[in-house]
Amino acid sequence: MNNFIYAARPLITDFLGSIFFAVLLAINVEASVAAGIGIAVSIGVILVQVALRKALAALQWASLALVLLAGAATMLTHDPRFVMIKPTLIYIVLGLVMLRRGWMTRYIPPIAVGHIEDVAIGFGYVWSALMFATAAANFAVAMWFTSFWVAFVGIIPMASKALLFAIQYVASRTIVRRRMLAQRATASEGVTLSHAVGAAAE
Repeated sequence: MNNFIYAARPLITDFLGSIFFAVLLAINVEASVAAGIGIAVSIGVILVQVALRKALAALQWASLALVLLAGAATMLTHDPRFVMIKPTLIYIVLGLVMLRRGWMTRYIPPIAVGHIEDVAIGFGYVWSALMFATAAANFAVAMWFTSFWVAFVGIIPMASKALLFAIQYVASRTIVRRRMLAQRATASEGVTLSHAVGAAAE
């Protein structure tokens, strides 16, 4: 879970700045102005965290540097695509972190421990694949379907994650129940057989 949080922090840090940038583009604010405001908001988020004495991960500083570079490029060229492709790089980092085998097993609740580790490992790779797919989709939309980027970034990433989470929750819960029932049935059969053997011996 620590690795997941570590990788996800840049997304959280950039969230407000990205929202401001996307909303301003949606209401037809000039790209360089929207980028400047997005940069200011992102820096503001970092300053608030520093003021609260919260530790900043290396990825957060790297993400801020990326915001500054992409924003500066957008302001100089008036091309919003420099900022639009930034989420692609963040999703790639998340996808790489999630390739680590078993990273999701730390999410398993105590009652399910010993019943669903293999499923959690499998879904860990599925989440990684989703990150890479989102990165590719964001890059494609930003580069070739720029006018649809605001709608894309506001809907698809969150909707796809919510859908996968729901699928994983239902599947995991169902599998755990079946395995626990099967384990209890096996244990019950063992006790019955033991009693039968004991009775026959008497």
